[in-house]
Amino acid sequence: MKAIQMSSFGEPEVLKLVEVEEPVPTENEIRVRLYYAGVNPVETYIRAGDYAFFNPDLPYIPGFDGAGVVDAVGPGVTRLKTGDRVFVASSLAKRKTGTYAEKVVCDVTAVHKLPGSISFEQGAALGIPVTAAYRALFHRGRLKPGETVLIHGASGGVGTLALQLAKYAGAQAIGTAGTEESMELVRKFGADAVLNHNQTGYLNEIPSITNSAGVDVVIEMLANVNLEEDLKLLNKFGRVVVVGNRGSLDFNPRLTMAKEADIFGMAVWNAPLDEYNESLVAVEAVLNNGGLQPLVGTKLPLEKAAKAHSQILSSKAKGKMILEIVKS
Repeated sequence: MKAIQMSSFGEPEVLKLVEVEEPVPTENEIRVRLYYAGVNPVETYIRAGDYAFFNPDLPYIPGFDGAGVVDAVGPGVTRLKTGDRVFVASSLAKRKTGTYAEKVVCDVTAVHKLPGSISFEQGAALGIPVTAAYRALFHRGRLKPGETVLIHGASGGVGTLALQLAKYAGAQAIGTAGTEESMELVRKFGADAVLNHNQTGYLNEIPSITNSAGVDVVIEMLANVNLEEDLKLLNKFGRVVVVGNRGSLDFNPRLTMAKEADIFGMAVWNAPLDEYNESLVAVEAVLNNGGLQPLVGTKLPLEKAAKAHSQILSSKAKGKMILEIVKS
């Protein structure tokens, strides 16, 4: 089968299209014939080498996310069968042969049904972004129905999913974006209010939006820029969940004291396996009930994986970048 493989760590050019043997599922494993694979920034860090959470043996086929059809099942698999439409979210699977390929084998717990209302392209846009969104909102942020959440960067791959999950759970959601086009997208996905984070003083609108009630949870994509202001907006016992950060900052920790505010870091790789599996079961249910429409961004053919890695860190694309493996 065709796959993107790297035999050394380095720049995007180490990603090569090659022919490799098809992986074979063993007990409690499943093989999926992939139509699309998701591309995540974390895969560029792994490709470069010395990523703190995951440093694979070489040669290595990248990719954790994808969507397609079950191709074969190993002994002990009963939940899925050949021909089922599925999405793959294999970042914490014990075995994962890589989704930048025509076929992938991984633990059955990392593969979930994809309803007919969700395209394979959209299925490939789940995986790491949707598990990050779910974990940030519910496992770290402890978001409850009726609370208010502020989602920075709500037009991105994680942000659009976090917004929809928050609304589905009964929360009030405020999203930020940087252009009129992106703001309209955030409105489309159900935000109760949308703010332009490129406008000076944009967070000053929060009190009027919330009737001076403030926010209970902040999903923070750029903590080095926003964290101090986030803490000022929080209600008593409010929570900030740091999903993204690109530098350091100097702020007064006293801001956490009067409100007994919590600041949580979040990394999908740290999720206990039971919480990770819980998030995937929950996401499958939300998909089946029509509460989630993943947003697809740039689409490139599998052989352009190196180009995808070059673009994903420099662009501010809306939605998730995917690789097309089977022509639709």
